[in-house]
Amino acid sequence: MTRHYQLGKEAWDGVLINLSGAYRIYAPIMYEGYQDYELMDNDLIPQIIYNSPKPVTPIKTFFSPIRENVVSKPVPGLPVIIAGIPGCDLSALDLLDKFYLDEEFPDPYYSRRRNETVLIGADCHSANTHCHCTSYGLNPYPEKNQDMNVCLVDGIIYLSVYTSKGAKLLNKIQDMASLQAMGEETPGVIGDLRQKVKKEIEANNMRLPNYQETTNALINAEETIWDHYCRTCVSCGACAAVCPTCTCFLLIDRPGFEKIRQLDACQYPGFERMAGGEDPLKKMSLRFKNRYLCKYLYRPEKYEAIACTGCGRCIEACIGKIDKNELLVELTK
Repeated sequence: MTRHYQLGKEAWDGVLINLSGAYRIYAPIMYEGYQDYELMDNDLIPQIIYNSPKPVTPIKTFFSPIRENVVSKPVPGLPVIIAGIPGCDLSALDLLDKFYLDEEFPDPYYSRRRNETVLIGADCHSANTHCHCTSYGLNPYPEKNQDMNVCLVDGIIYLSVYTSKGAKLLNKIQDMASLQAMGEETPGVIGDLRQKVKKEIEANNMRLPNYQETTNALINAEETIWDHYCRTCVSCGACAAVCPTCTCFLLIDRPGFEKIRQLDACQYPGFERMAGGEDPLKKMSLRFKNRYLCKYLYRPEKYEAIACTGCGRCIEACIGKIDKNELLVELTK
């Protein structure tokens, strides 16, 4: 049962300042035209960006860092609040949780960080050029995996509580500020904004196929299209680094009983090279094709969760200016 509350923006800033003594709080800040998560202090809290898509960094890096020693003992610290998380990133946790929290082989590092973190989602009140979540059955507002949700409209903060972890945080907030309860129905102003942005994204992506259509088209794609679209790929791996669902990593043994887990990417040369020297993905076009099939066929089949949430980060980060959506439209003409 979801409950909704509201309070003034200044009062909310005061709440975050008070909470920062008991939590490490991360939220998006604008930097020269782009936004990314920053550890909050009292000066930064009033500068938090609300309801604007989207932080450059996906939240996966909070739970599975790009590089870490996986045989070291966890260092105790304050619990974490991540605020302002877009729905595309929260939806990605469906796949990440199944991968890292496998019943037989759970990842204790990922599990500990997930348990110690309160996730505060945020609706998108606008859309970026490459946002296409609605093409894959998602909405530009969080619907899963969030403990709370925050919206800022006309100087008013609207809070929604979804989980017991969120309710626990709400109790602390109520000790710090006066909240106006709004019942269980989504406030009308929030509902109107949601529908407006959803229609905008749908209109921007009318030609883009849905997930199943994309899967079918990729299975039947001719090799020439991979040769054509990979010609400007430089194997930098940026697409995997910013993707909210990519999980590939390698393990590096180092002196001093260190085993380093480091982000890996299927676009890197040698990604599938074996000890005998064989490399099934030596050719760039094959690595390129493998990435798309992983997103739309292999991962969904194995984990029963979509592996592309339509955030568009891979398009924005690509040095070779490769537009994934242009390829998919061409495949389904």
